[in-house]
Amino acid sequence: MDTAKLVLNIEGKEQSLDLPVITGSEKEKALDIGSLRAKTGLVALDPAFGNTASTLSAITFLDGEQGILRYRGIPIEELGAHSNFVEVAYLLINGQLPTKSQLESYRYNLTRHSMIHEDMKRFFDGYPSTAHPMAILSSMVCSLSAYYPDALDAMNTEMFDITATRILSKVRTISAYAYKKSIGQPFVYPQNHLSYCANILNMMFSVPAEPYHIDEEWVKILNLLLILHADHEQNCSTSTVRTVGSAHTNLFASISAGVCALWGPLHGGANQEVLEMLEKIRVSGDSVQKYVELAKDKNSTFRLMGFGHRVYKNFDPRATLIKGACDKLLSKKGVKDPLLDIARRLEEAALKDSYFVERKLYPNVDFYSGIIYRAMGIPTDMFTVLFALGRLPGWIAQWKEMNADKSTRIVRPRQIYTGETERHYVPMDKRG
Repeated sequence: MDTAKLVLNIEGKEQSLDLPVITGSEKEKALDIGSLRAKTGLVALDPAFGNTASTLSAITFLDGEQGILRYRGIPIEELGAHSNFVEVAYLLINGQLPTKSQLESYRYNLTRHSMIHEDMKRFFDGYPSTAHPMAILSSMVCSLSAYYPDALDAMNTEMFDITATRILSKVRTISAYAYKKSIGQPFVYPQNHLSYCANILNMMFSVPAEPYHIDEEWVKILNLLLILHADHEQNCSTSTVRTVGSAHTNLFASISAGVCALWGPLHGGANQEVLEMLEKIRVSGDSVQKYVELAKDKNSTFRLMGFGHRVYKNFDPRATLIKGACDKLLSKKGVKDPLLDIARRLEEAALKDSYFVERKLYPNVDFYSGIIYRAMGIPTDMFTVLFALGRLPGWIAQWKEMNADKSTRIVRPRQIYTGETERHYVPMDKRG
């Protein structure tokens, strides 16, 4: 193993130590500072962990400078063009593309585990109609653990496959029920003859009073959206799943924690923020160019949501794929919506403006996914729920990888204390 010599000069005292250099399969390099505190008494301070690799992982490779995203080595462009969400879920969780028989078996198991216990339907009655679907989703996922006590032992590897299958299948049913609850319609049971994504649309949009036609083009675009969201390295929600899981917490509870992390507007809620921004522009009646100028004004609090990305310093490869599908499908469908018109003008203005081009603030996947969900008739509150559905395979795969790693320890970051130094308790009658 390669090592690097680190020379520290602290308060006039020089100390030298050799640190292992870890090299990834894509030639990324990292200093292993696991022994830093033991050898020097120092810890590394890295707010938001922007320069800290928290784990070794063989699941997803991301190169933000080059705009590369690969699942288990396969480029996202190839998966988006040729695969489907169920196959990608198998790939992420199991490490390899399935054979024909493996994929058929996987689909069969997902189909057979799509129902939730009838008692759980009563849980929805306890939520007000104003409840955000993400609040319902997180609590219902955690509640699933009550029905499968054999899965509470995170180290019982024999239960993993069935538990993962249950989560992947039932969460789409829970999500659709949460939507139906919000609009006061009856729940629609999953149908075994429908594909994974067709079932989602049927449970969300069909009603008992009349037949519902499932548009296969919407099914195809939903497959693509879920594939593009399936994993994205050590992001906030994935790191949360790993952190919670490091305490040997069961998969249901770990995924529930990931749902809560994803809910934030800076993470999974970003596509919802995009539509809310577009609505704000529409209501104002002002020109798109005015808001482009506001976004460039340092004294303005307005931000263009859905532009730029913390990791990608080039065009988001997921956005490239979804933009092409978005333009083609919306044109074919003849969708007319004032918010979609504003989005197109905003995209065009930003891509021509040197301010955004020089800073590489291109539209990201949240910008286009929000537009497509809107065109599909999916309400804004459900955008993040569908993001969570897509991210399930990644969360499950990361949890599985972490538990299989014998070097895993419970996550316990250090801190640098900045509060009061030692002081003594003052009795109430002497506090003035």
